[in-house]
Amino acid sequence: MSESWIVGINPVEGALSNDAGQVRELLVEQGQRNARVQALAERAKALKIPVHHRPREQLDKLSGEARHQGVVALYEPPPMAHEGDLPALLERDGADTLVLVLDGVTDPHNLGACLRSAAAARVTAVIVPKDRAVGLTPVVRRASAGGADRVPLIAVTNLARTLRELKDAGVWITGMAGDTDDSIYGIDLKGPVALVLGSEGEGMRRLTRELCDFVAKIPMPGAMESLNVSVATGVVLFEALRQRSAKR
Repeated sequence: MSESWIVGINPVEGALSNDAGQVRELLVEQGQRNARVQALAERAKALKIPVHHRPREQLDKLSGEARHQGVVALYEPPPMAHEGDLPALLERDGADTLVLVLDGVTDPHNLGACLRSAAAARVTAVIVPKDRAVGLTPVVRRASAGGADRVPLIAVTNLARTLRELKDAGVWITGMAGDTDDSIYGIDLKGPVALVLGSEGEGMRRLTRELCDFVAKIPMPGAMESLNVSVATGVVLFEALRQRSAKR
C-alpha cells in the first residue's frame, strides 16, 4: 500500500505511540505554538523521524477536508494481516478467541469505528471479504483512533470458506439480523466465538447467514428499527465481554 498522510494531533500521536517505525516524516505548521504539537515534534526527533516546518497552506493541501491542527505525518501502512495468519491467532487466544466478521461494511468511517471497538474489546482478529472492504485507508485509520494498530484486520478471498475454517477450529458463529426472535442477550458468548455483522442496507449475505450457528438481534424497544453497524458492533462485542467476565 502506498504512503499516506495522517492528519491531526490525536491520529499523529497514535501513530507515533503504536507504529512509529512506519512514520516517515512529520510536517509542522510554521509558527505553530501548540504545546502538544511541539511535544509531538520533539518526540519524532527523539525517534529519529525527520521533522519539517511548512506553511499552513501546504498542510491544508495535504489534509483535504480534515483539520490538521498544525501537524501531519507521512505514514507507510504496514501490510494487512494475511488470511494464513488466522490459525496462529486462533491458537494463541484459545478459549478466549473473539473474532469479529464484517460482511459488507464498506464505509471507511464505519470500518474505522468497528476497529476501534474491536481493539477496545481485545478482539482476536477482524475479518472482512476482500471484495467488500475498503482496506486500511487514511480515513479508516483516523476513524479507528489507533485501533487499526492494535487488532489484526484480515481480508479473505472467500468468506464462506473462512467461516467453515472457524467452525472446524471450534469457533461458534453468531450472526446479527433484525428478523429473528432470538436476542443476543440469550446467546451463550463464552468460549471461542465469532460475531458476524452485515451491511446496514442488506445485512448478511445469504450464504454467510446459513453458515452461522446462531442468528440473533439486539432488542430495540424504541421506534428505531436498526443501529449504525459500528454502534451494533460495540453492543455485541461488549455483551460478549460481559458474559466472559461473569464466568470468572
